[in-house]
Amino acid sequence: MILGLSFALVCALGTNLSSLFKARGAVLARPIQVRHPLRSAAELFRQRWFAIGWILALLAWGLHIEALALAPLSSVQAVLSGGLVFLAVLAERFFGFHLGRRQWAGVTITAAGLAVIGLTATSEGPQRSSLAALIVAETAILAFGVGLVRISTRRDLEHRGEALLLAIAAGVLFGVSDVAIKYLTHAHGPVFGLLSPWTLTALISFVVSFYASARSLQIGLAIEVIAITSVAANLSAIIGGILVFGEPIGSGAVGVIGRVLAFGLVIAGAALVPAPLRATSD
Repeated sequence: MILGLSFALVCALGTNLSSLFKARGAVLARPIQVRHPLRSAAELFRQRWFAIGWILALLAWGLHIEALALAPLSSVQAVLSGGLVFLAVLAERFFGFHLGRRQWAGVTITAAGLAVIGLTATSEGPQRSSLAALIVAETAILAFGVGLVRISTRRDLEHRGEALLLAIAAGVLFGVSDVAIKYLTHAHGPVFGLLSPWTLTALISFVVSFYASARSLQIGLAIEVIAITSVAANLSAIIGGILVFGEPIGSGAVGVIGRVLAFGLVIAGAALVPAPLRATSD
């Protein structure tokens, strides 16, 4: 389990660094067009920074899969949500953003919650899951994410509102993919895993979230969008881990209370980070 959480920590660093690279490249690409998805994807990858960001994101994704195979989903996502600490430091030190007191308070609270989660972590028992809960959770979250994407296409929405909706949609769809991948890592045999309908679920979620995330980075404030996407992804995956896989919130009364408070701290701290930021340099 410790190894899995270590993978998650490195993944958090790589994911947030890749998001900053992708944001820098996405704003230089032509606006994404729903009617021309392949052309839009090609335009994005023609931008060097976006391509570098996705290469780094793929490496982080590999670590993510290893983390999901070795540690409880809720614990992995809690560690990933602590990646907002990396996001804040990298954004201010290397990408020309300035964070105010509110944002640094959010980073501190998130780090405190992450520390408590690490100290109260328990070993995962035998893997078990509820197929009924999996179907309901995946269908509901997938429908919610796609619905947000649909709402974002309304012409009366301002760019910032559209960006926020797409950021949330991308996040929850990343969460759907995480739950599906977690299920596949414990499938009975590689053939069953590859032929599972959850492979298709993960792919659909990934494709929609790819375009939603890229579009939100094009039209929204980079740090705000990245932070909201991260919070939505982590929250949906943590809920999926508890409902679908029956992952314990903690061990004993103290552990349960501590972890509940820690999850609250992580979410509350993350909620303070996505605020309007101004770039001090290009």
